[in-house]
Amino acid sequence: MRPPSVSIDRLPPPTAEAAAHSARLVECIRAEIAAAGGAIPFERYMALALYAPGLGYYSAGAQKFGAAGDFVTAPELSPLFSRCLARQCRELLDALGGGDILEVGAGSGVMAADILAELDAAGCLPGRYRVLEASAELRARQHATLAARVPHLLARVDWLERLPDGGFEGVVLGNEVLDAMPVRRFRVSAAGLHEVGVAVGEGGDLELVELPADATLAAAVAAIETALGRPLPPGYDSELNPYLDGWFRGLAAAVARGAVILLDYGYPRREYYHPERTRGTLICHYRHRAHEEVLLWPGLQDLTANVDFTAVADAGVGAGFALAGYTTQAYFLFGCGLEALVAETDPADTVRYLALAQQVKRLTLPGEMGERFKAIGFLRGLALRPCGFALFDQGRRL
Repeated sequence: MRPPSVSIDRLPPPTAEAAAHSARLVECIRAEIAAAGGAIPFERYMALALYAPGLGYYSAGAQKFGAAGDFVTAPELSPLFSRCLARQCRELLDALGGGDILEVGAGSGVMAADILAELDAAGCLPGRYRVLEASAELRARQHATLAARVPHLLARVDWLERLPDGGFEGVVLGNEVLDAMPVRRFRVSAAGLHEVGVAVGEGGDLELVELPADATLAAAVAAIETALGRPLPPGYDSELNPYLDGWFRGLAAAVARGAVILLDYGYPRREYYHPERTRGTLICHYRHRAHEEVLLWPGLQDLTANVDFTAVADAGVGAGFALAGYTTQAYFLFGCGLEALVAETDPADTVRYLALAQQVKRLTLPGEMGERFKAIGFLRGLALRPCGFALFDQGRRL
């Protein structure tokens, strides 16, 4: 669950050790800025802040997920989320006549463990459960989680550093993966379009600056405006994900037959670039608090942008997948049998039943995760409507 935004003065200060870690990353960023001639695009800053080897937020060893981290994801919140995903996987694997599961960015490993446990109980385990994870620290954490929760299934799990070369048949899963991709930040002013970059100020601190927009960025923003049927007004700040097309091309090269199911928070394009959303969607997460100071404590906080699901649909279809559906997280979970899973618990077991009821509320209510988070699916070599999108497909909104 992503926390509400707070002012920076309400953030707990980092420890001396954490502050020193961040300072080392800042020095690396300053060195890259100097080598680039005085400024780097925000996209590059975000990539370093999140993924710089040994120093970036996702590359270093600090706790990220759960109560001891910076935010709570749906799998950490309730096993019901992963059990519903397991039911979706079962339907798709049955249609394929078997296959593997590939999870992209498996976080703490909780989702993988709960999916495997559910499929094991149903007698329909995948051939292999593969985890694509670039972070060595997270791979170790995932291994420990699986060894503790499903030790008898650990031998069925493989860790990958890149997508399979080809021939994959099965289901690709990604929960809160797209929002962690670096974005290009842009600003529309009376003088025209600018790219937002990062430079070093007079006092040595990092600062945001305006850079000339190159032809690629100008064409991308022009395409957004054409799709919207209106120009973005002066004073409008936002972002776009330049990696979607390449990411889906990589998936298409790997997947011979199967499905891709992605869950994340975001909007269709018309809502993403709404005239009133003048500051974009970029947000930072630190110790279960959200704020907008993107240059604060690099390496210690998550930087994330909402997902433009229209761009995701275009990239997936453009890479050769068929759009299987798009809906809210709430409808997806109910379509996968959430109510039936809850009904397995005896209401007489008051403590457990009330706990599950609270989890369902957080996963599905509009004011919680139910509408802000969306699910989108793609198929290749399959002709069916996945159960997660059968209840209410909102693909027409894309």
